[in-house]
Amino acid sequence: MKSKKIAYYGLCIALAFVLSYVESLFPTFIAVPGVKLGLTNLVVLIALVKIGKKDAFFINMIRILLVGFTFGTAFSLLYSFAGGILSFLVMMLFYGKNQFSVIGVSVAGGVAHNVGQILVAMMVLESKALVYYLPVLILSGTLAGVVVGILCGEVVKRLPNHTS
Repeated sequence: MKSKKIAYYGLCIALAFVLSYVESLFPTFIAVPGVKLGLTNLVVLIALVKIGKKDAFFINMIRILLVGFTFGTAFSLLYSFAGGILSFLVMMLFYGKNQFSVIGVSVAGGVAHNVGQILVAMMVLESKALVYYLPVLILSGTLAGVVVGILCGEVVKRLPNHTS
């Protein structure tokens, strides 16, 4: 692996880590637990667009591990993996189609992240009642996805095209 690529990985992981910390400092925007802007997804989406699927997946997994071990618990790590993996798979699928803008890909990822976390919560808590929380999380995932998608589009325009 080339030094430039390793440095790019390190920058992406560090930025995602810092954004996760910064996001944890903000109070919840509305009185709904678990609703976040998802700024770390910005880094994953940029990596998907600029350096490819495998590299973005690697960055996403390392980011989840580092943030989970630093700021979370075993359960938050489980929820993060569920949301992060489902979100990435959906974004990868949508990005592979030329029919979706980066905002559309981001919205799909934001919604999928919340769906993944609700599914895990339903299994962990053994309660189907959590499905009633899903409309709020779909709305928040959509709004966050739009914001992150717009930011991603602006950042990608300003980044150089070569990372190898």
